[in-house]
Amino acid sequence: MHDQTRQQALDIRPLDGFTVGVTAARRADELAALLRRRGAEVLLAPALRIVPLSDDHRLLAATRDLIGNAPDVVVATTAIGFRGWIAAAEGWGLGEDLLATLATARLLARGPKVRGAIRAAGLTESWSPASESMAEVLQRLLDEGVRGRRVALQLHGEPLPGFIEALGEAGAEVIAVPVYRWMPPEDLAPVDRLLDAVLARGVDAVTFTSAPAAHSLLRRAGERGMREEFTAALGRHVLAACVGPVTALPLQAQDVPTRQPERFRLGPLVQLLCRELPAGSRPLPVAGHRLEIRGHAVVMDGLLRPVPPAGMALLRALAQRPGWVVPRAELLRSLPGAGRDEHAVETAMARLRGALGSPRLIQTVVKRGYRLALDPTTDTSKYAG
Repeated sequence: MHDQTRQQALDIRPLDGFTVGVTAARRADELAALLRRRGAEVLLAPALRIVPLSDDHRLLAATRDLIGNAPDVVVATTAIGFRGWIAAAEGWGLGEDLLATLATARLLARGPKVRGAIRAAGLTESWSPASESMAEVLQRLLDEGVRGRRVALQLHGEPLPGFIEALGEAGAEVIAVPVYRWMPPEDLAPVDRLLDAVLARGVDAVTFTSAPAAHSLLRRAGERGMREEFTAALGRHVLAACVGPVTALPLQAQDVPTRQPERFRLGPLVQLLCRELPAGSRPLPVAGHRLEIRGHAVVMDGLLRPVPPAGMALLRALAQRPGWVVPRAELLRSLPGAGRDEHAVETAMARLRGALGSPRLIQTVVKRGYRLALDPTTDTSKYAG
């Protein structure tokens, strides 16, 4: 039996029992697949959409301007934007002329992804910041001096007024290259479901892979009059996992604590969640069993047991003070939308015991409430919170 339990424990994946929200518009399916492979349930809520500008007269005008009067410096900010620019130029019959023009300029790449896109186009970048920060790119240009130089800036979905103004004040002529724009999603229902789930603790983490997505989600929360509640929930119950420091800036500006992997990629982002979420689930020795409380399930003696939302709410309330009696009235307040009828606690408790598969884990204390049957040798002080 011991060997069987050990094998069952090995079968538990790191994200089993957790729900993760995905705000990405691009590569959302790839990120969702990585999360599901590790056991997570995924709530897809693209917080924005990309509107290509291949038919936009502004992009065509900027491209012709640069071909006719070559820039000294070109700043490429995103891989998708740089590739889209080249593809649009090819569609207009200007592809070869644009590549020849770019080859004469000093190419700055914001990060490794756009650096790869530049090289795929047969070009070579001159420099790329380790931080992937536009602030570092700007400082580099200002330190080198840009007076009298033409600087082409490939925009990455939203204006960069501070960047453009700083270069202009330093004497540069800046040509903005608007390859695409970020826009709110056409269907806001998935975003609203994610916002509601964050407030109701229906998700354990929300992933962000771009700053515009974080901006968009915060903006929608504000439109619904729930920004303060939303940011408070992210800071208290729900992990905000960002692919990198630039992505985290809009959240940090709202005092939301964020976590980022050392390498700014989807794989390391998923690995971060695989470490952080299980680490936050403290194991409890209860009635001779080892109980680990996860987002929508528990791991008991190496077995994953799904638990209904009301049951999870009761279990979390009991686990805050393991071994101590929690009154019915307090448990009722923990139930979402339960009203004032304490019978709702009894009903949810019966279902919780059924889901756990062992009625002895939670003891009824007559006329007082319920408590987790914490093993008597346990030091309860380390579980208090």
